[in-house]
Amino acid sequence: MRLSQYLSVAGVCSKRTASRRIRAGDVLVNGVVADNHTVITGDERIIVDGQAILLPENYTYVVYNKPVGVDCNCRPNDPASIVNHLVLPKRLFPVGRLDKDSHGLLLLTDNGGLCHRLLSTDAHYRKTYRVSVRPHYQRPDIGSAFRDHMQQGVELDGLRTLPCELVMIGVNQFVITLRQGLHRQIRRMSRVLGYHVTDLQRISIGDVELEGLALGDWRYLKGDIFADCTAGSINTVPL
Repeated sequence: MRLSQYLSVAGVCSKRTASRRIRAGDVLVNGVVADNHTVITGDERIIVDGQAILLPENYTYVVYNKPVGVDCNCRPNDPASIVNHLVLPKRLFPVGRLDKDSHGLLLLTDNGGLCHRLLSTDAHYRKTYRVSVRPHYQRPDIGSAFRDHMQQGVELDGLRTLPCELVMIGVNQFVITLRQGLHRQIRRMSRVLGYHVTDLQRISIGDVELEGLALGDWRYLKGDIFADCTAGSINTVPL
């Protein structure tokens, strides 16, 4: 595999950041400054910041019930950053983002390969949210027209969103399942139709659910639930 992919799978940083660090000369392979064309076979000694980089034998997965106000970035100098709100036994990084104004399920791992597969535009992994909205101006409460429009797709910046599943569960409340992850997608879709999202909670990613996890708490994910996405096994160390 390419060196940038190796660093990502090893959990050092994202593939994009890895490419940037390689160009900057921060990565040594067998004692030589590497470039972005370097291919890794598995026998090389790879050094970043003076530390040898190895692929983990067992990957770790954590489910976190993120509160509103916590940002998914990993910048220690940002008081809202997840690294200042979630203390884990080892370095893990978020799989995708859950915006600062939203709360609910966030998956963290050291499996960079899985992260990239789940975030791939071709993955179409299910993500389910519980949403509350408020009508703009004199619009009526949401009904079948809103549901049908959301399910069929909404035009966002010249792109129609993929079909999705939506079930209304109360006055101006619904559960929606997406198979894509555009930036602030549900908020933008609702705004186009004349509604403002007042609460957004992610309740599942694929078959992974919150399962009563208290707000701000986390737990290890057990069982090889992402076997179709990775060859790594899951670390099942209990809390």
